[in-house]
Amino acid sequence: MPQKKPLVIVTRKLPDVIETRMMELFDTRLNVDDKPMTKAELIEAVKVADVLVPTVTDRIDAGILSHANPNLRLIASFGTGVDHIDLAAARQRGITATNTPGVLTEDTADMTMALILAVPRRLTEGEHLLRSGEWKGWSPTHMLGHRIWGKRLGIIGMGRIGSAVASRARAFGLSIHYHNRRRVAQALEDELEATYWESLDQMLARMDIISVNCPHTPATYHLLSARRLKLLQPHSYIVNTSRGEVIDENALTRMIANGELAGCGLDVFEHEPAVNPKLMEQQNVVLLPHMGSSTIEGRIDMGEKVLINIKTFVDGHTPPDRILPDSF
Repeated sequence: MPQKKPLVIVTRKLPDVIETRMMELFDTRLNVDDKPMTKAELIEAVKVADVLVPTVTDRIDAGILSHANPNLRLIASFGTGVDHIDLAAARQRGITATNTPGVLTEDTADMTMALILAVPRRLTEGEHLLRSGEWKGWSPTHMLGHRIWGKRLGIIGMGRIGSAVASRARAFGLSIHYHNRRRVAQALEDELEATYWESLDQMLARMDIISVNCPHTPATYHLLSARRLKLLQPHSYIVNTSRGEVIDENALTRMIANGELAGCGLDVFEHEPAVNPKLMEQQNVVLLPHMGSSTIEGRIDMGEKVLINIKTFVDGHTPPDRILPDSF
């Protein structure tokens, strides 16, 4: 007798090719309307699912997991970040959690580099000026920005994405500096000609551009606090394609508005989708709707990782992307 297929509940719409394969492999319930599930809907899902496939915007906390049925043994998250899942509560209930690391590295690094270029060169300001019909033609002193060649880039978090950003930035003539929980291998430092700073405070005070590429964890919440933001020089820029919670957004907004920082490029926000209205008013910022990893290729690669994690787990093996307690 064929083995009963596990019930897999997917919380958001995924690429068609991934949803089709899920329907073939498992007893799958899809989110056709692509509306975020409410807390009540997530509770109903964990009451019946064998496998839950949430995304990084679904809060799978201890309260929701307290309603999980005994057969829920896998949370196969569609995304790299894991701060939306209460991993301790999942472990207590014997639930394995997986994510999709690695596949978003190049896309996110591309977007980070785009912001590193866009903010100092005032690209969105220029685009808005052109579309408004107010552009009067070229002038020697009009829309002056700053070159990035020869500037110091401080990377917070030298993991896969941080290293990929460093590789791109070095090609643009930036001097690479970084702060990380652990110093990277000497070979990588040599390849990138990167300078390691054990003290984040000391690095911040000396950089022209800061790129945030670390995950959001309890240890990194408001890592760039009001105090640390004050260490930055007035001519410096901040770029964040990681998680909004790493930066004190209110403090950052005040400093931008007061001219204490030259500008920022943000793809993520502390309370997204809400964005500080005062931040939206500033001209020297580039704000994007969390699209750093938004490529067709990247989303399909993520979905394929989810499929592999589920299939491996269902077949009785340890999934390749199991989240370990000390991974983040």
